[in-house]
Amino acid sequence: MKISFAKPASAPEGALVVTVLEGRLLGATGQALDAESGGALARALAKSRFEGKKDQTLLLHAPAGLKLDRLLLVGIGKGKGFDAKAAQGLGGLVVAQLGGSGDAEVTLAIDLVEGSSLSAAEIAANAAFGAKLRSYRFDRYRTKEKAEDKPSLKKLVVSVADHGDAKKSYQPLEAVAEGVFLTRDLASEPANIIYPETLAEQCKALSEQGVEVEVLGEKQMKKLGMGALLGVGQGSERESQLVVMRWNGGAEGDAPLAFIGKGVTFDTGGISIKPAGGMEDMKWDMGGSAVVIGLMKALALRKAKVNVVGVVGLVENMPSGTAQRPGDVVTTMSGQTVEVINTDAEGRLVLADALWYTQDRFKPHFMIDLATLTGAIIIALGDQYAGLFSNDDKLADKLIAAGKDVGEGVWRLPVDDPYDKQIKSDIADMMNVGGREGGSITAAMFLKRFVNGVKWAHLDIAGVTWSKKDGPVTPKGATAFGVRLLDRLVADNYEK
Repeated sequence: MKISFAKPASAPEGALVVTVLEGRLLGATGQALDAESGGALARALAKSRFEGKKDQTLLLHAPAGLKLDRLLLVGIGKGKGFDAKAAQGLGGLVVAQLGGSGDAEVTLAIDLVEGSSLSAAEIAANAAFGAKLRSYRFDRYRTKEKAEDKPSLKKLVVSVADHGDAKKSYQPLEAVAEGVFLTRDLASEPANIIYPETLAEQCKALSEQGVEVEVLGEKQMKKLGMGALLGVGQGSERESQLVVMRWNGGAEGDAPLAFIGKGVTFDTGGISIKPAGGMEDMKWDMGGSAVVIGLMKALALRKAKVNVVGVVGLVENMPSGTAQRPGDVVTTMSGQTVEVINTDAEGRLVLADALWYTQDRFKPHFMIDLATLTGAIIIALGDQYAGLFSNDDKLADKLIAAGKDVGEGVWRLPVDDPYDKQIKSDIADMMNVGGREGGSITAAMFLKRFVNGVKWAHLDIAGVTWSKKDGPVTPKGATAFGVRLLDRLVADNYEK
């Protein structure tokens, strides 16, 4: 969907969207239309249950006295506290309501909202951003889809007096949307299309945006001693990969921010094989790596003034005659040994070597890893929050604040020493599982052993990577949870 910005038209035509405050209070655009129509809008409002409450809508077809084909009234509540997130929700709602209406072009009229800290231009930019995010659709393999089942909306025009300022404000947001779309695409692709080698190729494509990309194969990882990562992939015919992506937008010599992603492109569970029901969902067990890749694209497109390194460990976890067995002992790059009790607890093994490699080579300011790591986090938090674990209170607080701002919530859980005892092994330095109790916490405790004192946060995104229903700016399917969160973290706290 194409998005553009324009000055308000004196006599709009086609399909138009205007906002209404609670109490049926029309903004400047709505008042002008009401006057032009001889009070038709006021009469329609008076005869409806529409009150202007947040997310209420009222659709009028060919409203009397106007040239419009249809007019959509959208409630935005009382206006007080109408922030960027609310403006994005407004744009998403417009696409949800009119995306399949038959209109190829829709105009969204933006008025200044009394009680909002945002200017009209900022509201317009964020509404466009929300509309863009909500318009995403993964339809690459729908070869026989009927025309009436496809979205009709091809262009959204956001009309606002300061349209030049709105366009300028939208540019960095559009860059973030491109990163979100890349992440959603990668997580949506089936495992016969996206596997370690092809996902590494997707990373290489970021060089077009100025990202430096380096790919390590199994021979290189073996020399580095990455026995944990390699052990996970040894049952697959696909070669495991470790990809390093660098964006050098800050001062030379400044320590980079490091983001590390779990990239299990398909997870059968290995020898500890998963039940057949729902196993098809395991194509998105590489969701953490997809977020890191999308984030790197977003930062590069908006020319972020900061040094960033993204590292993704890419493997396929398959059962075969060469697969890792329960009871095997592997030696990590750090030299620590792990008794593999369950081969379906594989993501932490991948991250163990990726984390150690990152801190050892790049000496980063901090490390944040993302992984669809545990089913236990879904039991604990459902699909509303990602689990946050950290050894640094300030970093954790910044992540929580960024999550609130963009609508990607994280909930902090402990990484205290008593939980560490649960992963003690009788024959190695540690086990890769710690039992059913506190499963997400013991997984985080495992990762903590490979941080080596660097400021670190772990985001368990198993419950929020894929959605079974539409959200305000997220259609059903891959969410790309984490791209907007981490982009905001970087923009608000680390860019110069």
